[in-house]
Amino acid sequence: MADEQGKIDWFFPDIRTIIPLNNYNIPRSLKIFLRKCDFKFAFDKETMTVIKHCAARKETWISDELINGYAELERLGFLHSVSVYQSQKLVGGLYGVSYKGAFFGESMFSQVSQASKSALVILIERLNQRHFALLDVQYQTEHLKMFGAKEINLNQFDELLLRAYNLNVNLN
Repeated sequence: MADEQGKIDWFFPDIRTIIPLNNYNIPRSLKIFLRKCDFKFAFDKETMTVIKHCAARKETWISDELINGYAELERLGFLHSVSVYQSQKLVGGLYGVSYKGAFFGESMFSQVSQASKSALVILIERLNQRHFALLDVQYQTEHLKMFGAKEINLNQFDELLLRAYNLNVNLN
C-alpha cells in the first residue's frame, strides 16, 4: 500500500480475512439481481483501467508507483481483473494478484449499484471452477461479510498458503 506521499509500504496483518471458497455466501437478493441484470463480465480486460478507477477516490493507497508495479505484474501474468460492463461501458470491477492456487484481492470499484458485488461473485465462481484454495481479501469489511468473509490467524493463513502454493492452477 502507498502512504499519503505515495511511498510504498508493505503490510502483513496478524489477522487475515478470507472468503472460504468451500463455504461462501451469495446474498439471495444478489442472486436474483444477477439473473435479471444486463451486466457483461470479462476477465483480464482493461485491467489497468480497472485499477485506475479503484484509485480514483478522495483517499487512496493506490499510488502511481504502485500502478507501475501492477503493470509489471500484469506483464508477468500475475495480475488479473474482472470487469463489469453495462451497455458496453465499464461500470465496475475488481483486481488482484494470483499465484498458483491463491488469489489476493486488492481493490474493487462500482459506478452503478451491485457492479462490484457482481464482479466478486463471478470471481468466486471462476476460482472454484479452477480449483483455487485461497481467496485472500486482506481486511474484513461489512461489504465482504455478506459473502461469508472471515478472519483467520497467521497459522491458519500459512496452512492455506501452503495448500494453495502446491496447486498448479491458473485463473484463465
